Amino acid sequence: MTGTLVVNEIYLSLQGESTFAGLPCVFIRLTGCDLRCSYCDTAYAFTEGKKQTLADVIEKVRALAKPFKNSTLNPQPSTLPLVELTGGEPLLQKNSRPLMSALCDDGFTVLIETSGAHDISKIDPRVRRIMDLKCPSSGEVDRNLFSNLAHLKGTDEIKFVIGALEDYEWAKAQITTHKLAGLCPLLFSWVHPLAPAQQNQVLKKVPADLTPITRTELAEKIIADALPVRFQIQQHKIIWPPDQRGV
Repeated sequence: MTGTLVVNEIYLSLQGESTFAGLPCVFIRLTGCDLRCSYCDTAYAFTEGKKQTLADVIEKVRALAKPFKNSTLNPQPSTLPLVELTGGEPLLQKNSRPLMSALCDDGFTVLIETSGAHDISKIDPRVRRIMDLKCPSSGEVDRNLFSNLAHLKGTDEIKFVIGALEDYEWAKAQITTHKLAGLCPLLFSWVHPLAPAQQNQVLKKVPADLTPITRTELAEKIIADALPVRFQIQQHKIIWPPDQRGV
């Protein structure tokens, strides 16, 4: 397989988010992003990375997955570990798409975390797309590409990252306006405060007129409003230090 990607890191950990949370997963973090969300915890991936061939990336994934494939405890070795492309924004690199297809051909369950600001229609239909809709506190709400909604399937997921009361109300409005509950699973993810090492001056500032929402308040509002969503936290930030890389 020809072609290259600029890769920030490849590692094996547990999936911390989405409906796959808790499952072993090989993460391929690609370099580069054209958004600067206020809460971004991977700003180091905006520029840090090295060029690797697609063949080398696949070989590294296979090596990390080998213990699962050889395990006598795993009755379905093709199901674990998951493989996720994340970033940064994976869709900024055109070779992310052939990489995902090759990993699907290899028998992996492949996920992609994408910002919702780029066309998802050309992604291999076997890939499970976890797509953000950016809320007001991100500073990037105007970048949402709502035409993507027409391409979502039941195996995809929409994630709202919520750090303010206004985010919650905005997300509720999108669910109603676009009838999102009938498209795919919906995720409400509370904004975990950035550790000092994660803060970066290039990130957007949260608008001063927004009202912060706590994790407990978000959970209680979901229950009170009977929303058809999955409340989620970033499990890896509970298991390991919130600013630790490679987890």
